[in-house]
Amino acid sequence: MKLIKLDAIDSTNEFLKGISNQQNTENFTVVTAENQTNGKGQRGAVWNSEVGKNLIMSVLVKDYLIHTNAIFNLNIAFSLAVISTLKNKNIPDLSIKWPNDILSANKKIGGILIENSIKSDGSIHSIVGLGLNVNQTNFDGLPKASSLAVIAGLEFDKEELLLDIITNLEKNVTESRNDSEALRQQFVDLLYKKDIPMPFTDQKEEKFMGIIQGISAIGRLRVLLEDDSVAEFDIKEIQMLY
Repeated sequence: MKLIKLDAIDSTNEFLKGISNQQNTENFTVVTAENQTNGKGQRGAVWNSEVGKNLIMSVLVKDYLIHTNAIFNLNIAFSLAVISTLKNKNIPDLSIKWPNDILSANKKIGGILIENSIKSDGSIHSIVGLGLNVNQTNFDGLPKASSLAVIAGLEFDKEELLLDIITNLEKNVTESRNDSEALRQQFVDLLYKKDIPMPFTDQKEEKFMGIIQGISAIGRLRVLLEDDSVAEFDIKEIQMLY
C-alpha cells in the first residue's frame, strides 16, 4: 500500500483520480489530507470537516470489479471494512444507512463516496472516498452528526484507523472474490432501520411509509410498501426521513 499525505487539497478523490489517470498507480494507493476544501458526498452534498480532526482519505481499487453490475460489491466491501475497524475500537451500535453512511446509534459518523471509471481495456478502476468524524467534538448546527471522540470519550489515532480500514478492505476484497454472498448478508444485517416501518420521500417529494427488506443484486434498496408489494429504489430515488 502506498500512502500519500497532504496538508490541504480540494478533494482527495479528485487528486487520486488525477494521478491514477496520468500514471500506473499501485492498487490500494491511499491519499489523505488534513484539510479538504471541496469534499463531496452523495446527492452532490458538500462535506465539511474541522481541520486536522478527522480522517479524510481516498483509496484506489482496481483489478476487483469485472462487471458494472457488480459495482455495489465494492460499496459492501468498504463499508464492512470501516464497520469492522470501528467495532474493534468498541464504537457501539454501528449500522449502515443505505447506501453508504456509517452510523453509531442514530448519529452519522462517516460517509463514503465511490467513483468508478471504465478504462479502454474494459477494466473498472474505483476511487473510494471516506470522511470519518474522528476527533472533532463541535457539531453546532449538525444535530444528526457525531464523532468517535464524542461517542467514546477519547481521542483516536487517525493513521492507525486508516491502516486498519485498508487491511480489512483487502481482506474483504479477497473474500468477496470467493463468496460475495456472505459479505452481502453482513451488509444487509447492518442496514439502519431494517424491518422497521419508516417514513420515506421519493423523487417527487411525496412521502410514504415502507419497511426496508434488504438490497437487490445490484445494490438497489428493497422496500416493502403499504400495499404489500416490494419496490426497488436507486440512490437518488428515495430518502429516509428520520
